[in-house]
Amino acid sequence: MKKTIEIPNDVEVKIQEKKVIVKGKKGEIEKDFFNPVYNKFIKMNVNNNVFEVESITDKRDIKALVGTIESHVKNMIKGVSEGYTCIMKIHYLHFPINVSVKGDEVHIKNFLGEKGDRIAKIVGGVKVNAGKDEIVITGINKEDVGQTAANIEQACFVKNKDRRVFQDGIFIYKKP
Repeated sequence: MKKTIEIPNDVEVKIQEKKVIVKGKKGEIEKDFFNPVYNKFIKMNVNNNVFEVESITDKRDIKALVGTIESHVKNMIKGVSEGYTCIMKIHYLHFPINVSVKGDEVHIKNFLGEKGDRIAKIVGGVKVNAGKDEIVITGINKEDVGQTAANIEQACFVKNKDRRVFQDGIFIYKKP
């Protein structure tokens, strides 16, 4: 089984053993696809602006891994050329929520009238801009953008209250 990806002219892809490095106008991403069990069954190479991943065998789990590597490399190429953006909406009914960014953390204040802050971690080289009613998360790595959005959403989890009444929170509005 063989999968190929066309590489745009403004993107450079290099392979060092099983590590794929993608450089573009927005930055650089590298991902290691080393797997001691399946390494001998998968081959990757770059020829004439075409990235190729192929498996030597037709086992189902090896073919699934080839598809996974192809998807990751496609996401990396799109990330360094266009970037990813996730938009989150701040929704409250009872107490106004204040959101601020301090270093690599997002502080959520006055959530359900609580005195302490709820803190969400910013992953990787992601930039977070907090406005009055929405949060914009941008970055070149799709996984980091999605994980940062998930961290913010999980920080606003309502505990020990009826979710039908207390619908406050920060929710993903537009995915990367």
